[in-house]
This record gives sequence, structure tokens and C-alpha cells, in this order.
Amino acid sequence: MTKLHELAALGQAIWLDYIRRAFITSGEMQALIDLGVRGMTSNPTIFEKAILSGQGSKPDQLGEYDSDLERLSKAGKTPLAVYEALAIEDIQAAADLLRSVYDDTEGGDGYVSLEVNPTLASQTMETIEEAHRLWLQVDRPNLMIKIPATVEGLPAITASIASGINVNVTLIFSLTRYHQVVDAFLKVLEQRLAAGKSINHVASVASFFVSRVDSKVDKHLDSILLENGPHAELAASLKGKAAVANAKLAYSLFQELFGSQRFIALQSQGARVQRPLWASTSTKNPAYSDILYVQELIGPHAVNTVPQNTLEAYLDHGEVRQTISEDIDEVRLVLEKLENLGISMEQVTKELEDEGVEAFAKSFTSLLESIESRQNKLRR
Repeated sequence: MTKLHELAALGQAIWLDYIRRAFITSGEMQALIDLGVRGMTSNPTIFEKAILSGQGSKPDQLGEYDSDLERLSKAGKTPLAVYEALAIEDIQAAADLLRSVYDDTEGGDGYVSLEVNPTLASQTMETIEEAHRLWLQVDRPNLMIKIPATVEGLPAITASIASGINVNVTLIFSLTRYHQVVDAFLKVLEQRLAAGKSINHVASVASFFVSRVDSKVDKHLDSILLENGPHAELAASLKGKAAVANAKLAYSLFQELFGSQRFIALQSQGARVQRPLWASTSTKNPAYSDILYVQELIGPHAVNTVPQNTLEAYLDHGEVRQTISEDIDEVRLVLEKLENLGISMEQVTKELEDEGVEAFAKSFTSLLESIESRQNKLRR
């Protein structure tokens, strides 16, 4: 019985934000599953690091991905086609390892997430087509397709869930956008029921990004501190508070929406909740606890997807205790005080969404460039 098993007993799942072929094939991933890890997420940055770190240590030494890179390159595959082939194979292998968790939890956990091409974030129809294609190619019931919760992404999310695809709704920062995501999810369930379709297998998570909120808000607070004016003391007291407050209020909204008569009616027909997933939970500021965004966000139905170092830190000195609903009145005050200082959370979260879309697209382009560079080296 590990801390992760104890968290699961509270209803809190820990997923790993990491993927690499050797990690899957060496038994390391299975060891973490045995410890209580209940899922996995991936993104282009993670795949780029995996492919680059998987290169041989010597110029003439092949890395773990290189034989496949060479084979696919000789077959005339583009960097995009190479990436998809490598990613799909890894995702399938990870999904197969997690299938026992999926079966044991009757589809509650055991998922692996694969992201649609993030350069399509503003293209609804293309995102729908991409989600459907990847879903069919991976061909695993415990796959989740990651689709960003942009304005253009919302109808793609709706269409994908309606067609039976499990969706990880990603890149959520604001309470307003989160409300829209949940409303879209409930509408899909209602539409499926009205069409005579089952809803008991529909699975989705809503990925609410956490640490980046503090990174952005703290910059504004630091500017106030530099002025050393009458608001400096208040600004200092709010540093490192915005992200947890924002997430806790999202969870409060989750409880409200999934405790409503609207959802209870759907639940009676077999509907599952769309679980809130805390993403971007590694601590960026060394002045803060290295498990801040795990320890403070523990609660029933929640998922926290963590990188390896954060997982190790939590296993070492984390506390198993439901914390998500603690100090709700205080966290509301945090956001009010920020507004009083002229820091608009709506503006902050809008900027974070725009920056996130841009960063994801840039990361994807970097991934393809890295694959092309590796292909060129292998051809020499």
C-alpha cells in the first residue's frame, strides 16, 4: 500500500506526464503502475525529449528510436509521418500496460493521452478529422485524444466526444472556459441520449493548467513590489497563491455542475463525471514547495498528471489528505485581492491560453525539425 494507493482510495488519481520507449519496455513504467500510477499523458515536447535523449551516446551508435527512424526515412516518410508512427507505437504500448488498470477500474482510470497536432488549434474541422484519424490508428479503448479548449477547439471537442472518442480537454486556464467545457460535455451526453445512444462508456477529463498561473501572476506582483508603494505588503502576501486558488475554485465549480439535477439525470442513465485534471503541476519557483500543486489539490474524482521528479518528491514527503476543499473562503479572497491590485484573472488566463497555443505549436514544429535533423544524420 503506497501513498498513491492511499490517494486512489480518496478518489484522487495520479497520472504520469512522461513517455519514452525504453521507459515502457524496461519495466520502469510497470513498476510505477505497481506503485499506484493510474494513467499517462504525453505531448510533443515530451516526445521530442524522448527521441533526442534516446540517441546513442556515440556518433556511430544507434539510439532506441534510430532503427525505426532509419527504416521510416528510407520508406520516404516525412518528419510528420515519422513522428506519428513512433508516437502511436509508444502510445499503444503504454495503453497495453495500463489496460489492467482500465479494466480493474471499469474505465475510470488507465488512460494514455495523445495530442492532436497543436498547429490546428484554430481549425475546427481539421482538428475533428485529426482526432478521428488518431483514434482509429491507435485503436485502444483506453486512449484519450488531447484537444485544446480554444474557442475553435470547443466544437471539435463536442464532435469528438459525440462520436465516441475519449477526450482530454487540454489548455484550460480560466473558470469561464472551464464552465464552457463542462457545459459542452453535458450537452453531448444529452444529445447522445436523445439519439438513443449509450453514455455509460463516455470518458473525458478537463485539464486545468496550474503552475503557469503563478508564473504569470507573480510577475505582476513583483512589479508592484519593485515600486515599494502602499500595496507592496499585500502583493508580497499573494505570491504563489493565485494558481492554487484558481484551481480550487475550478473544483468548487466542478462540484456544483456535477452535483446539479442536470447531471444527476444523466448519471441515472450511466453517465460518468468529466474529471478535473490538474496539469502543469511541477513547481517552477524554487522558493515554493516542490509538491505545492499536488499537495494542495487532492480530492475525489480529481486527476493530477505529474512529471517524474514531482512524483518522486511526493512519494518522498507528500501527505495523503483531502485538501482541495480547504480554505475556500480564503482562496476567493485571494482572487478578490488580486483584482483590487489591478490584476485581472480573466486577462491573465486569456494571455496564458494564447501563449499556450503558441508554445504548443512551436514545440510541435521543433519536434518535427529534430526528427528531420536526425533523419539527415542517419542518411550520412
